[in-house]
Amino acid sequence: MIHSLSEIGWINMIKILSKNIGKYKKASFLTPCCMIMEVLMEVLIPFVTASIIDKGIEAGNMEKILLYGTIMLLMALCSLIFGCLGGKFGAEASSGFACNLREAMYRNIQTFSFSNIDKFSTAGLVTRMTTDVTNVQNAYQMILRIAVRAPMTLIISMVMCFVINAKLSRIFLVAIVVLGIALFFLVKSCMNLFRQVFEKYDDLNASVQENVSAIRVVKAFVREKFENEKFIHAAEKLAKMFIKAESTIVLNAPIMMLVVYGCMIGLSWFGAQYIVIGELTTGELTSLFTYVMSVLMSLMMLSMIFVMLTMSAASARRIAEVLEEKADIVNPKNPVMKVTDGKIEFKDVSFSYKKGSGENTLTDINFTIESGETIGIIGGTGCGKSTLVNLISRLYDVNTGTVCVGGVDVREYDLDVLRNEVAAVLQKNVLFSGTVLENLRWGKEDATLEECKEACVSACADEFIEKMPDGYESRIEQGGSNVSGGQKQRLCIARALLKHPKILILDDSTSAVDTATDARIREAFAKKIPGTTKLIIAQRISSVENADRIMVMEDGRIDAFDTHEELLRTNPIYQEIYETQTKGGGDFDEPHDNKNGREEE
Repeated sequence: MIHSLSEIGWINMIKILSKNIGKYKKASFLTPCCMIMEVLMEVLIPFVTASIIDKGIEAGNMEKILLYGTIMLLMALCSLIFGCLGGKFGAEASSGFACNLREAMYRNIQTFSFSNIDKFSTAGLVTRMTTDVTNVQNAYQMILRIAVRAPMTLIISMVMCFVINAKLSRIFLVAIVVLGIALFFLVKSCMNLFRQVFEKYDDLNASVQENVSAIRVVKAFVREKFENEKFIHAAEKLAKMFIKAESTIVLNAPIMMLVVYGCMIGLSWFGAQYIVIGELTTGELTSLFTYVMSVLMSLMMLSMIFVMLTMSAASARRIAEVLEEKADIVNPKNPVMKVTDGKIEFKDVSFSYKKGSGENTLTDINFTIESGETIGIIGGTGCGKSTLVNLISRLYDVNTGTVCVGGVDVREYDLDVLRNEVAAVLQKNVLFSGTVLENLRWGKEDATLEECKEACVSACADEFIEKMPDGYESRIEQGGSNVSGGQKQRLCIARALLKHPKILILDDSTSAVDTATDARIREAFAKKIPGTTKLIIAQRISSVENADRIMVMEDGRIDAFDTHEELLRTNPIYQEIYETQTKGGGDFDEPHDNKNGREEE
């Protein structure tokens, strides 16, 4: 469940994030310590300056000038050293914290089931791991440094002002009240705007991701102008929201300067009178001018902290959502650690991607497949073919009913054990950047070159691999962009075969190869993995007609489950599909007569 900020709560959110500080706790502790020492040195310097003026310059005492000058020099040097150390430790703590957050998010995402991932868009997850973490990193560094430095400077400067002259220091109290009220209203007015801004980053990233991943389609249909306009619209919307928020925040600067100059005028006016009557020295007035600037600049820094925290609070919430998301599918307490065979049973299975919506993707599914059988699955787009096979390897859990593999409910297996025995070549074939050999070894990490070659021969991939410049060491670009669709499919099939699975699922995975190659791949399956249960989802009947049985699906239900010959004799849907394909036209989504003789809408 995606939690809102109110559901998670501020305290819980801080706890969730602070768990990831880890080994950077020492740097996180040393940073504010160095900041405190830096502030102490800086704030004491004006006090020493007053002594130089009053006891040295005005008294004409050179020894006092040298003494207090040396003390000032040492204080400045110490302040510089502590400032540098604070910067170093602050950078280490914030960068390390950001690194830990990204690692923790990535680890948790790896445990997500498909239903968990469906709750977050891909673009949303990317934004959370990049932009949002960077915002939190900057805020954390600011908290460790400026959030310590600013209040410390403010407090100590105020104390020193009251030590020098309590009456004049009341001017600062008035300034603090005015600035505090102004800051409160400014932050409150723009807080919601900043929350909305970071949500719009998801839309922007989604537009970029979709365009780049489908750039070939964009260019093929000459849709560059449309995609540009879509991106510009998202970017401009984000810019307008930022401008609106920033336009409110920038009011902080003129209000600050008004108060600063007001304080200086008041200090000059009343300070001059106090000097005349002997209640204040020239050196003390000089120190007060320095302290008033320190106080007001501290307030300015505090206002910046509030702005940064306002911006980063939305990012922190989004990160906490990912870290707190619990995987829907987890291992049982005492999991079964062995899949005995490839027998598959569906008992009264119903499934919906949105639980409780009443719209089932699969309804009342019942069948048994014996180990070693070759089963064809055929039907129109959206009838639930891919959803059905996803339940076998427990990529989703059923809403009702039971899915069994090897006579055991899939929910009782260790997830890794189950998925290692169920190899799937899905509709969207994915290759990773690396060599051909590295991609093949996703199927079996320690596979030898000979094993990889054997799998490629079975998948009819050897013929094009051997023609590549470096053979099995040839590089595959990200997403397999430098190989054709058919070549990608055959590499994915070879990768699955290397697992020597109990169950092999081919989800329309030979759609991009010619009919002759498809037949050779199926023939290799029969010879190389005779004991493996094979489920072949296909759009063309030629790919499944030699299967032991064929499942015909329609509207999330099994319409028929029999041999090719029996289906041709008894099932109107299968007959219609067969006739349209053998006559060279039609597809599964064209209207056809169903069992009752009515036309499918």
